[in-house]
Amino acid sequence: MKFINVGFGNLVSASRIIAVALPDSAPIRRLIQDSKEAGNVIDVSCGKKTQSVIITDSGHIILSSLDTDIINQRLNEADDDASFELSETKSE
Repeated sequence: MKFINVGFGNLVSASRIIAVALPDSAPIRRLIQDSKEAGNVIDVSCGKKTQSVIITDSGHIILSSLDTDIINQRLNEADDDASFELSETKSE
């Protein structure tokens, strides 16, 4: 299981992430508001401006102060590491 850093030492399982979105659009703002009312928002921005919204398969919404490009890069690195480990185990 691979974890990615979403800011300030907070980690999220890479396999549980469905989408990473910008918080600027109206549908994402509504999603955040509805999730806050339901108690499904995890704010790991530590008081900084929210730069990205991470949507998980459990229905939780994670608000991060990291840019979406940085989170995408870290997700891609986690995918590359997982495929590397998978190819190592197949050859044994």
